[in-house]
Amino acid sequence: MKPSDLPVGAIAAAVPAALAVEVRQANVVYPAADAPVHALQDIDLTVRQGEFISLIGPSGCGKTTLLRAIADLEPISSGSMLVNGVSPHAARLARSYGYVFQAPALFPWRTVLANVVLPLQIQGRGKAESQRIAMDQLERVGLKGFEKKYPWQLSGGMQQRVSIARALAFEPRILMMDEPFGALDEITRDRLNEQLQQLWQRERRTVVFVTHSIAEAVYLSTRIVVMSPRPGRIVKVIDSTLPDERHLGLRDTPEFMALAHAVRESLADGHH
Repeated sequence: MKPSDLPVGAIAAAVPAALAVEVRQANVVYPAADAPVHALQDIDLTVRQGEFISLIGPSGCGKTTLLRAIADLEPISSGSMLVNGVSPHAARLARSYGYVFQAPALFPWRTVLANVVLPLQIQGRGKAESQRIAMDQLERVGLKGFEKKYPWQLSGGMQQRVSIARALAFEPRILMMDEPFGALDEITRDRLNEQLQQLWQRERRTVVFVTHSIAEAVYLSTRIVVMSPRPGRIVKVIDSTLPDERHLGLRDTPEFMALAHAVRESLADGHH
């Protein structure tokens, strides 16, 4: 059997990779007038380089809080975090990751190309170099030919692809995505899931992805991290047994449905 015939989880187990993210006993507690709010409790999580990790759980369980803490957008109250072997703050300063928010957050008065170029220009890259990189990234997400359009001339799915291109423009080692397709219709979401999976196949960047969708988590991920209601804890980490290269037809297979069932059961266990 060739390595390519093995499921993703088996490949990762056979060939240990360096850690992209390491979280140990992390807690996030928000002060409040009546009683502190414990958003995250004793989180232990490791993410290997090249993995696609999905965080899934009920609303308010701390999925986004955990992602933001890894991205140095939210402080932890106790515990430790390392991103590419350094603190989240040092990783942010080194531009080690790209972040895609729930909403595209594009400037409506700037063209698609100008939106993608902006962070590169802020970094001090030259105009010609910035435009070349931005055009390459737009082509990767299937938006070549739309660079002169404005965000309001694009569909919601296309706007989110612009956000992904912008996040990838400075070649981050880690891509963090906070439920980027949650507001889209199911057909558009399916198409973008497929395109994101194909992009991951080509680039093999580390991805940490927040979602409420069991089907989305199972389809995209090498491992699925199931979280409990507040205080957010990790209930279970489920390794994917799906083949490395995937297509939407896999969702009708017994293997896919078994994984989805395991995630659903873990979510139910988290409530108890």
